[in-house]
Amino acid sequence: MEYTSGAASWQKALRRAGAGLLPRRPRQRRPGWSIGVPLIAAAAGLLFTTTATTAGGTALREDRRPQLNQLIEDRREQVAASERRAATLRGEVEQRTDALADSDGPIKAQQQRGALNLQAAGFTALTGTGVTVELNDAPRRSDQTPSDASNDDLVVHQGDVQAVVNALWAGGAEAMSIMNVRVLATSAVRCVGNTLLLHGRVYSPPFKIVAIGDPAALQQALASSEGVRLFKDAVDDYQLGYKESASTVTVPAFEDSTALRSATVPR
Repeated sequence: MEYTSGAASWQKALRRAGAGLLPRRPRQRRPGWSIGVPLIAAAAGLLFTTTATTAGGTALREDRRPQLNQLIEDRREQVAASERRAATLRGEVEQRTDALADSDGPIKAQQQRGALNLQAAGFTALTGTGVTVELNDAPRRSDQTPSDASNDDLVVHQGDVQAVVNALWAGGAEAMSIMNVRVLATSAVRCVGNTLLLHGRVYSPPFKIVAIGDPAALQQALASSEGVRLFKDAVDDYQLGYKESASTVTVPAFEDSTALRSATVPR
């Protein structure tokens, strides 16, 4: 320890004591960005490395629609092959049943009983006077297309097809087909985008609906339908397609599986 004397020494001592009593200035902290920037740079480098490894020299954002179209086409071919095999198996079952019915009276009686209901069930083709209705999407946008029209305004929807079908049934249709496929009690009309899904198959517009019955009654039912009227209004506004004609028509028999979950024997 150093000992001093004199006025100068006492002044130094007083200044040191005063400095000790004053609050100390806080230590200056490093700004947050000085720490965050290295972390962000490290994360970006890790991301770039991972992306390069995953891509493996290919484009990650390439258009995958061709692969999707090919997948859809492959599934269609598989469904078609399965349907052909199912038809072959149904034919074999019918042949064996017919052979067994020759020697089994109860089976033959049930076959005859079932044959009486084939027409009502839709398993026989019918020809007669009726009405044909065709619904179609609007053409591509043109000068005649309203500026405020959306894509939904320019396509046929599920409700439009259902409106025509319901009106024809209400008008007394005896049999009906959509896109040359027989409509049964178990048929359901669904739309996926601007395509029609019916019994597992996809159909593109125009959608053709054929009904056998009194043409005058069928056309009157179409004219009285609110849903059909709304579609006709859209035809005028957005150039959608609607054709209606009366003539002699043919409705094919239903050829696919009915896929019934339950059934009862009629009495």
